[in-house]
Amino acid sequence: MFIKLAYNFLHEGWRYLLGFIVVFIIWQLGSIPFVAVAMLKIFAEGGDMTSLEDPNQIMSVLDSNLTLFLMLLSFVIGLAGLFFWVKKIHKQDLISLTTTRKKIDWGRFAFGFGLIAIVTVILTVLDYYGNPDDYVFQFEAGPFIILAVIAIILIPLQTSYEEYLFRGYLMQGIGVAAKNRWVPLIVTSVIFGGLHAFNPEVDKLGPIIMVYYIGTGFFLGIMTLMDEGLELALGFHAGNNLVAALLVTADWTAFQTNSILKDISEPTAGLDILIPVLVIYPIFLGIMAWRYKWTNWREKLFGKIEVPPEDVSVIE
Repeated sequence: MFIKLAYNFLHEGWRYLLGFIVVFIIWQLGSIPFVAVAMLKIFAEGGDMTSLEDPNQIMSVLDSNLTLFLMLLSFVIGLAGLFFWVKKIHKQDLISLTTTRKKIDWGRFAFGFGLIAIVTVILTVLDYYGNPDDYVFQFEAGPFIILAVIAIILIPLQTSYEEYLFRGYLMQGIGVAAKNRWVPLIVTSVIFGGLHAFNPEVDKLGPIIMVYYIGTGFFLGIMTLMDEGLELALGFHAGNNLVAALLVTADWTAFQTNSILKDISEPTAGLDILIPVLVIYPIFLGIMAWRYKWTNWREKLFGKIEVPPEDVSVIE
């Protein structure tokens, strides 16, 4: 099983606790280039440095494509730091951090990616034609091409950082410590959602948006445990963020891009948040369960993890 793979490597609790702290710090240090470039521009234009204290204002200091690039760069740095820590401190390889299969199943990645990408495009097109006053068509070839290059290369790395950290590293580490599956599922989902509390969407929609973020954490965690690997979650998360960046932006979202459409409607907190979590996500899980023949849900989500007879931390 996926969590049990951690027993094949150095898995003492302090390695995971310290690893989470170190990797989180590395990720935060990765935002220094963004802050530095923003400060230089403000200084050059004689602006007010206090704008750096407002997350919404700092997002508008630089060109949107440059802002996106520098934002995503911090996740790339964080991902590199995570892989380095896992390899050097846990002596663990990338495949065992990803899947129980002998090699990474890119077909599963493509299925997760395609599922959310196709559904998102269809729903957006339907909403665009059903509510045309809610959108502005803002496509400009030059900026969009630059956006596409940045997004296609870096967004999968951004989402991979989050998936490897939460559904991979912490799922395995907390699972080994708790010796069950439900504790890591809950803890990683709540932490994942909690780290989105600083997104501008929270200011706009209020705390209820946390239901969506935490619910998304549970959704991705369930598919990881049921499928015994990260491939579906990696693909789904990448497809969701990539299509969102290229297709629709809004002034109040974390990604403000040179996308094809701009949503100018006034967002409301309510069914728009609950429907994905309570309706769409279960449907997606049902489709994946049918496609990959998932069985034994109770054991895979709530069962205990048996410690191997010889719990040996390997290989220096």
